[in-house]
Amino acid sequence: MYKKILVPISFDDDEKVDRSIAAARAMADDDATITLLHVVEHVPAYAIYHIPDDLMEATREGLAKELQRLASDVPHGEGMLVEGHAGRTILDTAEEVGTDCIVIASHRPGMQDYLLGSTAAQVVRHAPCTVVVVR
Repeated sequence: MYKKILVPISFDDDEKVDRSIAAARAMADDDATITLLHVVEHVPAYAIYHIPDDLMEATREGLAKELQRLASDVPHGEGMLVEGHAGRTILDTAEEVGTDCIVIASHRPGMQDYLLGSTAAQVVRHAPCTVVVVR
């Protein structure tokens, strides 16, 4: 089983979040740490001036609270909110914390995914550890 599991969370589909966390719990050792990670994408410079500062801060605070709520239901769970490019940041975080398994949700691939790639595909191709894809 695994000792340090990273679960990237996207709040657009609660069912996938629940399935990802359940899969991580099933594969975790008794004393494993399960880190729930949400990556906030950078806002482009041309758009940042049109978004009120308090809205950005309130959004981050809301996401952090939701991550902590989810993590509190997981033994040895912790929430982590970071900013960056989703695929690259997931991979960098996995290396930084010494992750031995990433559990990531994915949608059913379409032609655009084969041409452009998805976050899950990037993680699968470049991860330094085991990756489990949940659909």
